[in-house]
Amino acid sequence: MREIEDLIKNTEEYKDALIQKRFDSKKNTVVYVTIDNKPRILKWYVPGLKRNMETEYSVLTKGFPKISMPSLLEKDDKNNVLIMSYIMGENLCDVINDKSISIDQKKKAICMLADWFVAFHEYFKTDQGFRIRGDSGLRNFIIKDGIWGVDFEESRIGKPAEDIAGLCASILSTDPMFTSEKFQLCQTFLVAYKKSAKWSLDKVNDEIGYALLEKIQWRPENEEELRKYAKRIRKTGLR
Repeated sequence: MREIEDLIKNTEEYKDALIQKRFDSKKNTVVYVTIDNKPRILKWYVPGLKRNMETEYSVLTKGFPKISMPSLLEKDDKNNVLIMSYIMGENLCDVINDKSISIDQKKKAICMLADWFVAFHEYFKTDQGFRIRGDSGLRNFIIKDGIWGVDFEESRIGKPAEDIAGLCASILSTDPMFTSEKFQLCQTFLVAYKKSAKWSLDKVNDEIGYALLEKIQWRPENEEELRKYAKRIRKTGLR
């Protein structure tokens, strides 16, 4: 946290911001602060990821308020910072992995998440194809009177099945991994998405397998298990 305090203190525009929480981010610095007693999210992009900042800026400015996502309050090109509204709710990853929450409640949340993805894919679709959100892990969603998506810097043109597979891989590989409940939740998610979507999901089982293999770089200690289930799902599906 000390380096964040130094970063804010040494940035004239944010020196009066009060740090409330730092969020996990593999690439950038994301902090919940209060500025003049107003909750805000500050997201610093490292210099080499300026393009990611432009991508997220584009998605937020076009998507809000049609899609449940943060509102963009300011783009600070000088410091490579986006200032966004703060969504105060429960992180979806924590909800899905909370043993005290019933599976029926989790399935309800998962169905809302499927509706969010359908809305996103439909809204951003063009004659050139689909825009996907990218980085579709559970931690990039918040429950607050529905489902809200955050972190769109990896959004790109692609296939909806890539987003759906990434989310299923996230469900299956977060602790506890590959439980029967997790497979049920993935099946619920797929059924709900397919029910509402006006397009098909091509080779989604293969995509889930690939998404699980991609997690090996972040979870090398689980490589054997990830490879095992990636192979199984590509062969027989989510059984």
